[in-house]
Amino acid sequence: MQFLKMHGAGNDFVVIDNVRGDLAATDWTSLARAMCDRHFGIGSDGILVAERSAIAPFRMRMFNPDGSESEMCGNGIRCFGKYLYDRGLTDATRVAVETGAGVLTLDLHVRDGAVSSVTVDMGVPEFRPDRVPVIADGEFARDCPVEGVGAAVRVSCVSMGNPHAVMFIDQPVVEYALAEVGPRVERHAMFPRRVNFEIVRQVSPTELEARVWERGAGLTLACGTGACAIAAVARRHGRIGDDVTVRLPGGALDIHWDGRGAILMTGPAVLVFEGVWRGTN
Repeated sequence: MQFLKMHGAGNDFVVIDNVRGDLAATDWTSLARAMCDRHFGIGSDGILVAERSAIAPFRMRMFNPDGSESEMCGNGIRCFGKYLYDRGLTDATRVAVETGAGVLTLDLHVRDGAVSSVTVDMGVPEFRPDRVPVIADGEFARDCPVEGVGAAVRVSCVSMGNPHAVMFIDQPVVEYALAEVGPRVERHAMFPRRVNFEIVRQVSPTELEARVWERGAGLTLACGTGACAIAAVARRHGRIGDDVTVRLPGGALDIHWDGRGAILMTGPAVLVFEGVWRGTN
């Protein structure tokens, strides 16, 4: 099985072409667990599967290292867009892609014949608790306590097609015990479909620094939907204006949101290498 290894701001993926449908019998859950293993596999934060779609030119499926399928991945879809263009599957610089979060539009920024960065229309953030989902009262789960996780955690929740819980802190994000607290928040009973957990420190009105514990993946160097969730919550709290740079361990993502319509995310997409998967036996 041929594959490409790609990353967006350090969030890395194995990309597999199933556009012709000849891999329809593949057990993607088992394959994701094997491929994503950083000791016995290729090593990645997930696998992206390219397929044809009935409602858009292409469909992207994303599977986490634990084998679970995710609705969407912001860094992944930028890599997916680069893959489509650079491999000649499309010659358009604007392309629609079906995801588990709906059909999203990608603007591909081409330099020297290859995609260097991508702007993604990430859709409108959803704050209603039942749509995140999170068990909370009111129209917006703001500063909700998460009990019994071994630390004082209060989160504001939003869906970017997948669930996010955002917490602002005063200390540098590198000092926060995210590896300990993150898995407890992810699987807390108040999140019926588990949750991605972001910790954020405000650097300025136009800059935020963050780290992410991703549902099904753990600590990652970046999270595109997470950066959008952070920006949405920060703007809802009145911390920022329409434009902000979210700095993550793997790099920076530029987010634009006017507080009403869709969020736009711009960031890099990089090809690392390509190869052939022969299994783990």
